[in-house]
Amino acid sequence: MDEKQMKYPIGIQDFEDLRRKGFVYVDKTRQVYDIASHGKCYFLGRPRRFGKSLLLSTLEAYFLGKKELFMGLAIEKMEQEWEEYPVLRLDLNTGKYTDEGGLLEVLDNALLRWEEAYGKQQSEKTPGMRFSGVIERAYKQTGRQVVILVDEYDKPLLQNLHNPDLQAEMKAELKAFYSILKTQDRFIRHAFLT
Repeated sequence: MDEKQMKYPIGIQDFEDLRRKGFVYVDKTRQVYDIASHGKCYFLGRPRRFGKSLLLSTLEAYFLGKKELFMGLAIEKMEQEWEEYPVLRLDLNTGKYTDEGGLLEVLDNALLRWEEAYGKQQSEKTPGMRFSGVIERAYKQTGRQVVILVDEYDKPLLQNLHNPDLQAEMKAELKAFYSILKTQDRFIRHAFLT
């Protein structure tokens, strides 16, 4: 392709959009395959604008079994199965966390979407209990372990560096929510937090 005709993905963080619209993509799918094949829980702490969201989007497409998006990339030759897993993606970059209800609103919104797909139990009152229930039901309904992708896991804390009381409250809420990753381990195929 002529360099003048190349389309560079400035600001594009969605792997599917990038691939379908023919943007330049530096092939990192060999590393995606290694991450997906050789570990269960990952945490990636990198500065802003280092491609974390695009990496999560790439992992999401991979775990959803979207083989067509990976045509011509390294992973196409590496992956033989292309299995589809239930993916729960949480983007904490979308919220405003400067008041008490900000975090709960974002979690509630994600949980409602997941419960729409996998159901809800009336006894599940807290975000952690709801998250736990969704993970187990997704596994039981699909017969496949769940993939959990969390972008900007600590944004509620970072937005409240100036407000230690609110930060402590959000830290407690996030701790209760993320602790489910340990208690529901048997139902989780892969977890990746940035």
